[in-house]
Amino acid sequence: MKHLTIRGISPDLARAVEKEARGRSTSLNQTVKDLLAQALGLSGDGGYDNGLGRLAGGWTDEELRRFDETTAPFERIDQELWK
Repeated sequence: MKHLTIRGISPDLARAVEKEARGRSTSLNQTVKDLLAQALGLSGDGGYDNGLGRLAGGWTDEELRRFDETTAPFERIDQELWK
């Protein structure tokens, strides 16, 4: 694997990348790799990304868990309503 060193990062950019990494719950290194791949139209595995992820967005595991938890009552059948 290739290693890169990026010098002269502004404090604002550093804070933004750190904030993004916290939001994604990933390391700074992984966040920078993901952002570079996204900006260049590549998927994380080096393949082509069609860009739909940027349009549709995505959920973290925690967001999905909260959504499932919150919407679980909608899956229950009220037997009284179906008599």
